[in-house]
Amino acid sequence: MSGLFIDVQVGDAIKDDAAVAQALEDACPVDIFANDGGHLKVVEDNLDECVLCELCLKAAPAGTLKVLKLYDGTALES
Repeated sequence: MSGLFIDVQVGDAIKDDAAVAQALEDACPVDIFANDGGHLKVVEDNLDECVLCELCLKAAPAGTLKVLKLYDGTALES
């Protein structure tokens, strides 16, 4: 976890939603999300590439995704 500035929390409601998984994979410019056979996967190795563009938050249903800013304790939410 050394060097990571953000973390991502995915709500249970979208973990197995293939359409949302694909939308998040398509939206993220740094490949933090992957559609793994219809299941949403967070690619941990890419978390440090996040540019806080909020495209994932716009692609996710309201209240289902959080981007936690570990450096200041705040969060961005869908």
